[in-house]
Formats: sequence, structure tokens, C-alpha cells
Amino acid sequence: MSMKKKFYIATDHAGYALKAYVKDFVLELGHEIVDLGPDSADRVDYPDFAKKCAEAVLAEEGSFGILICGTGIGISMAANKVPGIRAALCHDHYTAKLTRQHNDANILCFGERVVGKGVIEDMIEAFASTEFEGGRHAGRVAKIEGCAFGADI
Repeated sequence: MSMKKKFYIATDHAGYALKAYVKDFVLELGHEIVDLGPDSADRVDYPDFAKKCAEAVLAEEGSFGILICGTGIGISMAANKVPGIRAALCHDHYTAKLTRQHNDANILCFGERVVGKGVIEDMIEAFASTEFEGGRHAGRVAKIEGCAFGADI
């Protein structure tokens, strides 16, 4: 059993229907989850909620995020505009595990219209239970961080 982790979750209108299910599952795993919105399925702009989640993750060391939109693409792109965020669009156990292990991802992203509940459960379990491997991957993650601040890679 991995240590208890804190997750922040946000969606847009296209990811809203899955949010309650994901929150319940994260709690079942013994983790904490904070809902950053939206509070209804009314149309909203995913960049606003991606930024809100990214800033919350950065404000609390050791916390993680979950972002959901229709495909996961737009919300992951928006989150990655925030320096210090490594938001990974995942589609299965393997991508969720490897993004933690090799990329030290701090936000898991997926699309409500793309993956089913069983796959989502598997991704969340993999993401929450996998630690960053460091080693040869640490330098690559540092280069990602440098890119976010305009440094030459």
C-alpha cells in the first residue's frame, strides 16, 4: 500500500460527469481529494480549471492533480503552460505508471470520451502508487523544467 497522497481534481463540462466517480475512487484508495470545480456540467473553459489545479499542486509540495476534459488533450496542454507542472495525458496503466516513474508527472490527465471507468481506476492506482525513479531521468526532468523557463536545452 502506498502512502496517502493529496489530489486536486478539476474538469471542464466535457469531463464533469466522471468527476464524482473519480473522487469516490480516490477516496476508496485512502487518498485525499479536493474538488476545484466546476460545480455543474454547464459550459466552461478548460484552461481556467487546468490553471486552478496546476497552481494548487504547486502550492502544496507532494500533492498531485487529476484533470479531465473530453479527450484530455486540451486540459493537459493548458496545465503544462504553468511552470513546474508536468501534466501527462494517459490512456492506460502503462502510460500512467511510466509518466510517474520517468517524468515525475504531477498531474494525471485523461478524457471522459476516451477511457472507461475500469481503465481510469487502473491509471489512478498506477499513478498514485508509482514513485519517480530519478537517476538518468532526473536530468531529463530538469531539462523539461528549464524549457518552461525559456532555458536552452
